[in-house]
This record gives sequence, C-alpha cells and structure tokens, in this order.
Amino acid sequence: MAPEPEPEDGRELYALLHLSPESSDEEIRRAYRQYAQIYHPDKYQDPQMKDVATENFQRIRDAYEILSDENKRQIYDIYGMEGLNSGLELGPKLNKPEEIKRQLEELRRRKEEEKFFVHARSTGSVVTNFSVPQYLDGDSIMKGMGMSSEVQLPISKLNTVTVGGNLVVNGTAGTGAASVVLRHQLSSVSSIDLMATVGLRSLIGVQTFRQISPNSTATSGLSLSLRDGSINLSNGWTRQLSENAVGNIQLVLGTESNISVGWQKKDEKCSAAGEVKVGTNSFGASAHYTHHFSSKSHGRVAGRVGSMALDFEIGGGRRISEFSTVRMLYNIGIQGVSWRFELNRAGQKLVIPVLLSTDFNALFVTGAFAIPSTLYFLLQTYVVKPYYLKREKQKTLEKMDSLSTQLTEARQAAKKAQRLLEPVSNRKKNKQLENDGLVIMKALYGDRKKIKESSELSDIDDNVASQVLDVTIPLNFLVTEAGHLKLHEGIKKSGIMGFYDPCPGDPKLLLVEYMYHGQQYKVIADDYGALLIPQDIHQF
Repeated sequence: MAPEPEPEDGRELYALLHLSPESSDEEIRRAYRQYAQIYHPDKYQDPQMKDVATENFQRIRDAYEILSDENKRQIYDIYGMEGLNSGLELGPKLNKPEEIKRQLEELRRRKEEEKFFVHARSTGSVVTNFSVPQYLDGDSIMKGMGMSSEVQLPISKLNTVTVGGNLVVNGTAGTGAASVVLRHQLSSVSSIDLMATVGLRSLIGVQTFRQISPNSTATSGLSLSLRDGSINLSNGWTRQLSENAVGNIQLVLGTESNISVGWQKKDEKCSAAGEVKVGTNSFGASAHYTHHFSSKSHGRVAGRVGSMALDFEIGGGRRISEFSTVRMLYNIGIQGVSWRFELNRAGQKLVIPVLLSTDFNALFVTGAFAIPSTLYFLLQTYVVKPYYLKREKQKTLEKMDSLSTQLTEARQAAKKAQRLLEPVSNRKKNKQLENDGLVIMKALYGDRKKIKESSELSDIDDNVASQVLDVTIPLNFLVTEAGHLKLHEGIKKSGIMGFYDPCPGDPKLLLVEYMYHGQQYKVIADDYGALLIPQDIHQF
C-alpha cells in the first residue's frame, strides 16, 4: 500500500493539542479540556491577557472541532487544511482514502473549470507599416495597416468555439476575412476541429488531432474552397526528439502542394527553430535563435532565404512588466533596410515596421544598425539598469521588512502564549523538583546551526537569539505527572503551543537540557523527529 502524503502544514492541529496522529477520541477530548482550562478567556480580567487567551482558545477550539470529527480528521490526515478548505467535508461521508482522493481531485477540476469559463481567451495584433522613402517622395508615410483578432469561447467542458477575423489595407485597397472554428475534445488524446472562413479565401474544412504515443502527435486536415471547388489535404507529424527539442513534418496536397520539415528547441536560456519548405511553385528556408540574457532581456537573430524572400534580422527585447514585453529588430533584405518595433501585452501585439531605405548604401546600412544599438546600450547602462537595480533593491528590502514584521509578531504571539502557560508550567516544575523528577532546565528551538552553537554556550548572544526561541516553559508544561515528556514523530514542533518558526525554510532543531533524579541530561532532536525523555543515553 502506498504511503499517504504528508500535509504541508506539518500536522499543526496535532501539535496544538500535543497529540499523536494515532490518538483516540478520548485522548483528543482530554487534551482539549486541558488547554481549554488554560486559555479560556473568562479566566482573565486583564484586557491584554484576555485578548491573548481568546486568540489561542479559538485556535485550539478549531483544532478540536476538526480532529473530533471522524470525516474531517480523515481528510486532514491525508490532505491537510487544503482538503478541508476545498470543501470535501461538505460532501457525503467518505470512508476510504481513495474516495477522499477522488472527490478532492473532482473539486479541484471544478475550480479549474470555473476559472476557465470565467474568462474568454483573446488574442490579437495590429500591424502598421511605415515607409520613409514613400514619405520622401511626397506620399503618406503610412504604407498600410493590418489587424487581426481571435477570441476563444468555451461553451462546455468538451467544446470550444474560436471566432476570428482580419483586415488588411494597402493604399486604397483592402481585404478582410472572418473565421469560426468549433473544437470538440473526443478524448484526452484526440480532438476534432470544424472550421469555416469567409472573405478573401472562403472555405470549409475539418482537422483532427491525435496523440499517437507519449512522444508523438499527428494531425490530418481536409478543406474545400468555396470559390473554385479545389480541395486541399494536409498531414502533420510532431515528434519529441529530446527533453527540450521537437521535430515536425508537414505535407500539403492541393493547388499549392508543399512539404516542410521543421525543428524547435527551447529551454530556460535560449530557444531556436528552423524550417525547410519545398513546394511546386516555391521553396524556402528560415531559422531563428533567441537567447535570454536574464529573466527580463533577450536577443534574437533570424534569417530567411528562398524564392520569395531573402532577409536577415537581428535585435532584442525586454520585459517591462509582468505581462508586457517590448522588442526592436533590425532587418536587411531584398525590400531594403528597416526597423521593426513590437509591443506584446497579455496576448495582444502591436507591430510597427518602418522601411528606412530601399538603397543598400554601406554607410546607411551600418548607421541604421549602430545608432539604435548604441542608444539602447547607453539607455540600458545609465537609465534602465540603475532603475531596475534600485527597484529590485527596494522590493528586497520590503520583503525583508515584511518577513521581519511577521517573525516579530509570531515571536510576540509565542511569548504571550507562554505567559498563559507559565503558572501551570511552574507548578508542574516545582512538583517535579519536590519528587526529584523530570525538570526542563533549558530548551531552545530554531536554526540548526545556531542550536548547535548555543549547545556549547551558557548564554545566547544577540546573533543567535534572533533565530532561536526559548521554549523551556511550554516543555515543562508538557511534562506528565509521571515525569515523562514525549514529542510525537512527524509533528512539526513549531506548531506546539508557545512555539513558532523563527527561520522559515531553514532546517531546525530542538535542544533540551534537563534534570532527572539529580543527574544532568542533554539531547538534540530534529524538527519532525520523535523525542522521549528521560533516557540514559542523554546523560552527560
């Protein structure tokens, strides 16, 4: 039988009541009554102490309500608070972990579907062509403009409609088209698309997709032109060549038959692609390479050669916000020398190609590349980089301040919880002293390295104190009348009443020095490890 997953909260509810995950219902009730006597708000007259008691009493009451309910406890044991917050406890009572897991996955799917249906996915682009030579000849600087937009609308769990359109204007002439695609998910590995387009190229068609193996997919399509009745057939195959690389082959049979072979590779640092296409009326090859210098900036090199194109492109871009990227590219080809500016934001794209010259003057070609490159690097070095460094530094400082504030508040809450435990803890300690029993002399919980350092020192200096908490009071409180202390396996110790996590994300230890029958003992336990004292092996 596979082991059950460990909840991410470290079983904090068990830690709060000092219980083992195997505790009986009676042990849970007994632990709750013990803590309720300490933290009940009616016991305190001082307003501050009453507030502290109220907050901690609410915590232990919430823990008790969950652990005393068989169904809720089973869900918490397997999935922690995530399972409870997902609404599993609101459904029918489930007795098997498999049933709980199945319903939790169903609830997760429902939430994903709700998010999916709330927002329609929209993409679009606007291209505005500018021509400096045309402007110098006395015509308008704008050569043409094109727009395209596409909206994906889920209409059910298995069906999605995509509606799109485009409009292109060149001078006084313009063309446009509109399309609609209905996609039906046949299974988890296959789908079918029904499509129709009206406008410049009016056609209807169907295309199927199928994953034929874990690393291979195939598509097949059939389209009929409504203008001349011609039929086009297409077949494509895609194969995962490696972890980061994909290869594909596309075959089209019809009025413009062609075959193309392509390759793409993408990882954290770079992406590259290449394609060779041979047709009955044309041929061509293209490739591009993009290198990510950092999480914000990248450079790009691309080229095309063939019967219809011959150009080379180089440039780069930068992410200016979470959803926005700008890019500038320099292009030289058979049409001339041009710049292209791009703005991408959340699926929307603005592209501005600017034709600078149709002449290939060496000085002009060099200057058109060197001037913007120089301006970019100067701007990057003296304006953008200092600004981002300053902003990142500010963000880091804000995060540190926020974390410091949270840790300070958590430490204060732990100290306040200890103040409520202290009277009972001292009574237990005095009784153990009278009986020559178990007395916790010093207990420290925190950063692994600091704990090991402090185990050799009698006093804790300021450098250690910030990452270590004195937990002598709560551990004396947990000592039983028989003179024993047990911390359970798999229970994160920061959840114990009077504890907190002084160094989130770092490994932690618990150091305990104690007296038993007049002898001194010392032990160090892992954060999730069990601890049972007294034991002879702890004597020093």
